[in-house]
Amino acid sequence: MTAAQLREEAGRWLAADPDPDTRAELQRLLDRDPAELERRFSPRLAFGTAGIRGPMGAGPARMNRVLVRIVTTALARRLLQDGPPDGGVIVGCDARHRSRDFALDAARVLASHGIEVQMLPEPAPTPVLAFAVKHLEAAAGVMVTASHNPRSDNGYKLYWRGGSLLAAPIDGEISRIIDNTAPPDPGDLAPADDPRITPVGGEVVEAYLDAVAGLLAAERGSVRAHRGAAGSFPLLFAALTGRSGHGLASSASGTSRSVRMAYTPLHGVGADIFGRALARAGFDLPAVVADQAEPDPDFPTAPFPNPEEPGVLDRLLRLAADTGADVALAHDPDADRLAVAVPDRGRWRVLTGDETGCLLAEHLLSRPNVSGRPRLVINTVVSSRLLPRIAAHHRADWAETLTGFKWIMKARSQRPGHELVLGYEDALGYAVGEAVGDKDGIGAALAVAELVAGLKTEGLTLLDLLDDLHRRHGAHATGQRSIRFESPTGTAGSMRKATEALRRTPPTELAGAAVTAVHDLAGGSEHLPPADAVILELYGAEARVIVRPSGTEPKIKIYAEAVTETTGTEDNSQLQAVQAEARQQVAALLTATAALMANVTSS
Repeated sequence: MTAAQLREEAGRWLAADPDPDTRAELQRLLDRDPAELERRFSPRLAFGTAGIRGPMGAGPARMNRVLVRIVTTALARRLLQDGPPDGGVIVGCDARHRSRDFALDAARVLASHGIEVQMLPEPAPTPVLAFAVKHLEAAAGVMVTASHNPRSDNGYKLYWRGGSLLAAPIDGEISRIIDNTAPPDPGDLAPADDPRITPVGGEVVEAYLDAVAGLLAAERGSVRAHRGAAGSFPLLFAALTGRSGHGLASSASGTSRSVRMAYTPLHGVGADIFGRALARAGFDLPAVVADQAEPDPDFPTAPFPNPEEPGVLDRLLRLAADTGADVALAHDPDADRLAVAVPDRGRWRVLTGDETGCLLAEHLLSRPNVSGRPRLVINTVVSSRLLPRIAAHHRADWAETLTGFKWIMKARSQRPGHELVLGYEDALGYAVGEAVGDKDGIGAALAVAELVAGLKTEGLTLLDLLDDLHRRHGAHATGQRSIRFESPTGTAGSMRKATEALRRTPPTELAGAAVTAVHDLAGGSEHLPPADAVILELYGAEARVIVRPSGTEPKIKIYAEAVTETTGTEDNSQLQAVQAEARQQVAALLTATAALMANVTSS
């Protein structure tokens, strides 16, 4: 694009932009910064199975109202290719800056194309939107959220009929339509009060609460007995945030499950719905980190509100220690992910996603098979190989997928006669049962609370159960590291070059251990489609390293797993020594691989 063409395109964008802040920003770039102007218009934020996500700002390489309108125009055109979409589109948003504007713009664009829109009460957790698409039999769902990204970001997530994430080939079709869609004229949008835009009533949230409470063994078939018993929502939130002055408040349902919990929504939108779900299921309400309890788009105590990031959960762990909690729980800002921490010999330890996933699998598979159907558990290629051993022990089936929940749900759809018990990925995402067609941190938190309560009645903890799994199946340790890039634009090529260099010249050893096999997933495998990932096996396949670029953030991710034999380790000190050995192997492999990749990216 020539300088004249760039200025012409920027002028069209400026004319279509209804936001005074991004209009002023773009005008400054036109007047003073041609280099940055070029970066803002080449390339645009990529659209894929997770929709779009990135820093907010002016131009197609940033999240803004013009881009939202363009993407939604493409969505409307794709929906109309199949005729008028039955069920319309559900639109929801989180509490980030501009989320409400983006959601309303999406609704107005859809309505201008004659498509019915139902808008969730705002702000809402992402799992509620995914559930609503399925429950209301909508044609699609739009969720405005940047999940756990930095506070400067926002995003636009798309669900298709059935409440599952967008998948091929529809994602590619919408992306191609976006490429050929000009910024819509502001005058072409339907008004905000268009009769085709209607609010979703509270009955959808009630149905979601019924569904997630119904995931618990004791609640199946009796969930509706708790409906309405939890009192008004404002009173529940006051109890959650400690404003009632009673610390750990009692659930209003009167059927308390004895678990003392500490909790944080990390300034996100999870606290309201999670509190109502706990009360409905008969749990005591948790102690909540007071200065993280309410939605705040500035994320003042956690500018990078990802529960996996070091230090993000420090406030939660202090609260858990101060209140003598049995377990500490954290949602990311849109409540689709869950972090779990437990007391461990005088300190608090955050469980890995693999540890939580495998504990949930053991808990859920230990229940009687009420449905009589074959049971299925699923995790990803970068997740722990402990899961298939647990599944085999319980005579359940296991499937492995690529990273990303769209693949987990695709694997589930390929086994229609099975009952999905659990799908999980190591990045703190869990789908418990089939209430929601995506990861759901709220449903997973209820299942964890149920497991903790059951173990507590036996004088046991989550770590006791984890030790039991290791004695039975071998001590499995996993970990990950990331190599972060400066910005989401201009880095895709660099990340691709780094993984290409690794597959061209893989190491022969890592951390003193021979690399015994290399699996390049660029061409797929027997049971996995092609992916930009490389797997290195070591110690005769008792350890492995996986390297791949992130699909949602500008970083290369490195995963490691080590398995050590635990035969004859009935003594706790012996087991702890074997577990420590596995963790040391993982740490050494991560350090060696990170150094290797850092050298590649800097060359």
